[in-house]
Amino acid sequence: MKVNPPTFKNKINAFILNFVLNTWIKLSRWIPSDKLFLKVYYLLKMKGKLDLMRPQTYTQKIQWLKLHNTNPLYSLLVDKYSVKKIISEKIGNQYIIPIIGVWNKFEEIDFNTLPEQFVLKTTHDSGNVFICKDKNKIDINYLKVRINKALKLNYFYKSREYPYKKVVPRIMAEKYMDDNTQEELTDYKFFCFHGEPKIVQISSGKGAKKRIGFYDMDFNLLPLSTDANIADLSLEKPNNFDQMVEISKTLSCDMIHVRIDLYLINQQIYFGEYTFHNNGGIVHFSPPEWNTTLGDMINLPIV
Repeated sequence: MKVNPPTFKNKINAFILNFVLNTWIKLSRWIPSDKLFLKVYYLLKMKGKLDLMRPQTYTQKIQWLKLHNTNPLYSLLVDKYSVKKIISEKIGNQYIIPIIGVWNKFEEIDFNTLPEQFVLKTTHDSGNVFICKDKNKIDINYLKVRINKALKLNYFYKSREYPYKKVVPRIMAEKYMDDNTQEELTDYKFFCFHGEPKIVQISSGKGAKKRIGFYDMDFNLLPLSTDANIADLSLEKPNNFDQMVEISKTLSCDMIHVRIDLYLINQQIYFGEYTFHNNGGIVHFSPPEWNTTLGDMINLPIV
């Protein structure tokens, strides 16, 4: 698929839009109305009006869920440390990536006691993950600045995802997981609707090498892409796929909508995370009809 390079005008417009959006997000702490914030946020990101009275599409219903689906349990489920105990009780400890340590402050970490390889992450947000493959090459000062900056942030204010609002910021080290069959881990993101997984997004690689594919529960490749990610990852059905589907059902039971992330490492399934608002509910589907198709799978309660 050929993608035309952006024009100078498009680059300028994108720069202005990103500036306005980032400014709006920075002001978010001083905007008391979640509804007002989301309406402006949605307009800037999706270039359309957010209908919270009668939401029809997937992206609009996700914004509605941010305002109304505020179960306190969800804060424990998005906490990368607290959720491990819950998952162990629900499906078993064998699905948990082992913890090496957890700390409240960066200064509490004794790197001398850590193994040569590990994964360091903050427990209260999304994306702040540091993969260490060689401890001797760590830039401690850089890592300290990066982690301390993350600890000061409340991820809730980025797009008003309620579960993150009261999560305690911590630092956690996990065992470095290596798959003998591939360079990067493959991520299975199950989109579950009312306790039933309907679609799985499979991601492999990172950056420019990242490839994705969307599949149904019969492992048929779907004609679906999102944003700049072209669905070009064609795989054979893993032997453990049906087991991953059943795990997703168990973990999403009694939930309106949630994304269950799993890993398959050396033929062993591991839990990744709960995500209640996929990409903050800001997704550009291709073809765009999928926004309605997935939206129809979410039955919102009457409030």
